[in-house]
Amino acid sequence: MSSFQLLSKTMQKKIWDMKWDTFTSIQDKTIPIIMETSKDVIVSSGTASGKTEAAFLPIISRIENNAEDQLKVLYISPLKALINNQFERIERLCEHSHIPVHKWHGDVSQSYKNKFVKKPSGILQITPESVESLFINRTEHIRHLFKGLGFIVIDEIHSFINTARGVQLRSLLSRIEDYTNERARIVGLSATIDNFELVKEWVNYKDIENVEIIEAKGSDKELLYYLMHFETGEDRKKPVELFEDIRELTKNQKAIIFCNSRGEVEEATVFLNRLAEKDNVGESYYAHHSSIDKKEREYVEKTMVVSKVPKTVIATSSLELGIDIGDVDIVIQVDSTFTVSSLKQRLGRSGRKRSANQMLQLYSTDDDSLVQSLAVMELILEKWIEPAEGYPIPYDIVFHQVLSICQETNGITLEKLVSELKASHIFYALDERLVEKLIRHMIENDHLEKIRGIDELIVGIEGERILRSKDFYAVFMTPEEFTVLEGIRRIGTLDKTSMLNVRDNIILAGKLWTIRDIDFDKNKVYVQKAVNGKPPRYSGGGVKIHKRIGEKMMELLCSDKEIGYIDGKANITLADLRKPYHHYKVNLKERIIWEEKGEMVFETYTGTNITRNIVWALRSLGVTVKSVDGAGRITIDGNFDMEELLQEMNKINWTPETFIKHTTDQEFFFSKFSTYLPKDIQKEMHIANEIDIKGMREYLKLYSFRRLKF
Repeated sequence: MSSFQLLSKTMQKKIWDMKWDTFTSIQDKTIPIIMETSKDVIVSSGTASGKTEAAFLPIISRIENNAEDQLKVLYISPLKALINNQFERIERLCEHSHIPVHKWHGDVSQSYKNKFVKKPSGILQITPESVESLFINRTEHIRHLFKGLGFIVIDEIHSFINTARGVQLRSLLSRIEDYTNERARIVGLSATIDNFELVKEWVNYKDIENVEIIEAKGSDKELLYYLMHFETGEDRKKPVELFEDIRELTKNQKAIIFCNSRGEVEEATVFLNRLAEKDNVGESYYAHHSSIDKKEREYVEKTMVVSKVPKTVIATSSLELGIDIGDVDIVIQVDSTFTVSSLKQRLGRSGRKRSANQMLQLYSTDDDSLVQSLAVMELILEKWIEPAEGYPIPYDIVFHQVLSICQETNGITLEKLVSELKASHIFYALDERLVEKLIRHMIENDHLEKIRGIDELIVGIEGERILRSKDFYAVFMTPEEFTVLEGIRRIGTLDKTSMLNVRDNIILAGKLWTIRDIDFDKNKVYVQKAVNGKPPRYSGGGVKIHKRIGEKMMELLCSDKEIGYIDGKANITLADLRKPYHHYKVNLKERIIWEEKGEMVFETYTGTNITRNIVWALRSLGVTVKSVDGAGRITIDGNFDMEELLQEMNKINWTPETFIKHTTDQEFFFSKFSTYLPKDIQKEMHIANEIDIKGMREYLKLYSFRRLKF
């Protein structure tokens, strides 16, 4: 029986209405698994391959007879904006089935939420934070809400797997199981995922064999790509020629330009609009990032969808996760994305029209960015992507979830609490001794209170202080911010780490503003429109680089292979960067220590974690490390026999405690709730997340080291 024939009659009618001739590969593979089995499913295929329909066509077919008076599908999204985008898309699919579709987030009215809670039905679109809110604020309705649940669809599942937020989500899904008549099937959707075994374990560690991976590799669309190099000056300002080239490229095409920081987004937006003004056209470029007010961002998204003339949005990762801005002709990336998965996600934003190819224009603005951009692109072409690694020993999220569980139950015995944590799909492997120690620590610090007589735990006074904070629902950290206002109109926010003064000029939402007043008590900055001025920069970075990217950078430097998709300037720059490696006949099994006046520069060309571990080892041996850069170069004070020292390092019986002694406060692992943990558990989390003695040893064994004069 064909995939089409497996679907319900109403869904078949909907497909005829949409005038579909065929299913995509991923839809053809997914529909039978959802329709004919009871398995959990991971759907992995490229952006715009129809994953949403692959999941919902069969799900709607299965639930349409009993979805009008029961909540049958929980759709989990990482972004409110993605929920808003997908709402109409899913609602259209449900048209003939009469299945109601609801959304639940901070912008949905309380009256609507109250109606839904009294009579849950159909499909509910929600973020993890709002699920958390249900457990805390709607406790008495949880069983009624979730008892008939049949499916949990997790969109962009890759964005959760490696994060604290993903631990929170998996814990919440385990808690939902306690209230459903039958365990709901999980359907995960992703365009960029690897290490499927870990993902299967995340979804259902109790029955991994019951998790089906459905993958559609490759695409029928051709990827057209090119890289151009523009060198920045000493002032780090990007050259005018770069913006002129982008302007020429986007005059007649709808584009997304991705930058690596909010400051770069703002700078590019202002400069490109100045160039557009010279062409006597209106505003053509719009800024989009997390510090811009939600209404401004939504205006940009809507403008991009409805505009009949070419418009371009300039964004950080805020537009990486599939928010609908209509069909995009070309994706532009300014400097390296740091991760392969991020670039893959971004380039998938173009070529969504049936007959269109994917188009990607890369720009690099310094030597490191050129080599790293090429490394990431080469790995894309090799179809490599960072494997999912998970979030190690999440005791910080245990702390958070214990408060939530105690609030949900309004009293739970220690034995039952520990039992519930051990049964969780995400906490089951944790050391029970440390879990109990954490709970006792919470009692001692009044995060929990033990009720005399009945021996139950409830939320203590200090726990209430945390629980009642508006920031409790999210486990990811958000910086403290100023609200920026023009009169009563909210423009956006600025990090409090920015040095701001009255009469300073800033750029926000793609426009220039002058600060006329700062209210530090109310965290408000009042601005008026300005004509010119130098904006403060937002700092980017902080991304850990996988060792495969470092290795690929070294391969590019040692190779004499010509790269066919780069311009003349990039070719000349790459040739210059290769010269020392070719001159000294450096091979891929070597790493170089360049000797300069009074210092040495050790080029590790590996992952961020291994580089940091080498730094801690060097410090413990009395070596003065002056700096470490984003490319993994360690600058060391003095000239000495570094090759011998690195060989000796591999003979030493290193312990995590030795490294911790030489770890600065800024280098120590830190998360939103880690400071509430006992000191020894904080240390255990640091070791699990940051210390990799085995990886460092393997690196030191794998390579030989040579000291050369630059």
